Amino acid sequence: MTISVNAPYEAEGTEQILTDEALQFVEELHARFAKTRNEVLSNRDAAQQQAARTGAMDFPAETAEVRGGDWKVAEQPQSLADRRVEITGPPAPAKMAINALNSGAKVWLACLEDALSPSWQNVVSGQKNLYEAARGTLQFTSPEGKQYTLRDDVPLPVVVVRPRGWHLPEKNITIDGERAIGALVDFGLHFFHNAKVLSEKGTGPFYYLPKLEHYLEARLWNDIFTFAEERLGIDHGTVRATVLIETIPAAFQMDEILYELREHASGLNAGRWDYLFSIIKYFRASGSDFVLPDRAQVSMTQPFMRAYTELLVKTCHRRGAFAMGGMAAFIPNRREPEVTAQAMEKVRDDKAREARDGFDGSWVAHPDMVDLCAEEFSKVLGDKTNQLDRQRDDVEVSAQDLLNIGAAEGEVTEQGVRTNLYVAVYYTAVWLSGNGAVAIHNLMEDAATAEISRSQVWQQIHNQTVTADTGAPVTKDLVEKLLSDEVSRLRSEIDDAETFSKYFEPAADVVRQLVLDTENYEDYLTIPAYEVLR
Repeated sequence: MTISVNAPYEAEGTEQILTDEALQFVEELHARFAKTRNEVLSNRDAAQQQAARTGAMDFPAETAEVRGGDWKVAEQPQSLADRRVEITGPPAPAKMAINALNSGAKVWLACLEDALSPSWQNVVSGQKNLYEAARGTLQFTSPEGKQYTLRDDVPLPVVVVRPRGWHLPEKNITIDGERAIGALVDFGLHFFHNAKVLSEKGTGPFYYLPKLEHYLEARLWNDIFTFAEERLGIDHGTVRATVLIETIPAAFQMDEILYELREHASGLNAGRWDYLFSIIKYFRASGSDFVLPDRAQVSMTQPFMRAYTELLVKTCHRRGAFAMGGMAAFIPNRREPEVTAQAMEKVRDDKAREARDGFDGSWVAHPDMVDLCAEEFSKVLGDKTNQLDRQRDDVEVSAQDLLNIGAAEGEVTEQGVRTNLYVAVYYTAVWLSGNGAVAIHNLMEDAATAEISRSQVWQQIHNQTVTADTGAPVTKDLVEKLLSDEVSRLRSEIDDAETFSKYFEPAADVVRQLVLDTENYEDYLTIPAYEVLR
């Protein structure tokens, strides 16, 4: 097996990160685990086809003993005992990484997935910034001469790294001529360079695992952690993983996922936006009962979303694992105080509800939201660091509760279709320019929200959904017209000086292909977009 780096240019940090020893470790991971990864992806296809055919899903019969068993995950390390506020964001550019580390949050979720556009520069420099963050040496000087350094007056957040999902490749690294697996590149480089440093400090290495769809995928990660620890001489169980429950099949396998990872498990997270995307994806062709209202109307108080989050809290605390709340997309706009005040209140309500429900902490996307989130959780926690003792025995959730999509309140509107197309093109253009997260009209959009947007339009066309405001069905011709309108709108709103404005046309081409091909459905927007990314 031969590993090769075939990058179009040498990115910043190449010499520091892409050492022969580190690449050899990545190669070893592929030799041992690539075949199993390919098998779990194949299993996903079969599960999606069955769900589309039956319009149903259930808790696995073969794992009833796991769900009914009396077991717990390993005791949590002290450095993760208090997770009341976690800030999320990409580790590149360095300025964003430093701002996250200086935010006052308890945890920084350093996202190499939905919040990072995987350009070669971002992949390598993101690893470089994580390397320096682990050693407390990260700093940055802007072109204007402004210096950014890590604070020394407060404890810095514990860093939890989110590698790419199993589905994403890394085209700039090949192994025996085949593209490398993005998740193994991200994990392998980070673990190889930082595991010993972090373990000696008692602050890692810790990971967030995205987009798992089956407990066998959790078993695969557990095997990878065990091998990596042994290979580098790290004590078994040092790695801790929090799994994002952001796919509908994973919601039926929370116990099983924790069980497979029990020696390395830290908790579960309510990855709400990808969860909605997954529901649409799995049941996109299962009839009108699975057509959701406009995205803006699908709040966390919808019955099927309440069922999902309450089951997550109950499952985690029963097993001694942390239950982490999801992202509130609203962000402040310092130029518009009224808008900021409204955003703050919406985020406050969201975090207060999660704290009352028993979550141990939650996510924010902006440093200005850190104190607000901490305040709401502190009101409930008091002197405690978490709510692991709150068992939520009052919660009973059935398969029907999780799939009660038809009871969702709200409507599909033509304005909602327009908004979806606008967000999908805007975000994809920004992503192609090398940025994985962007504020659009005071909402933080990442790959997950773009996925919801384009998938809703595909589903609405497929089901000929009638819009409530016009009384007309959503057709290919209508969407083609609305897409043209929204691209023109973007051109009128965005200054040509913005680096991403030149990507509107290729972004529109990607979105057009995804939403209008109703005979086929692309599982991830980022797969075709990655072929355009440089």
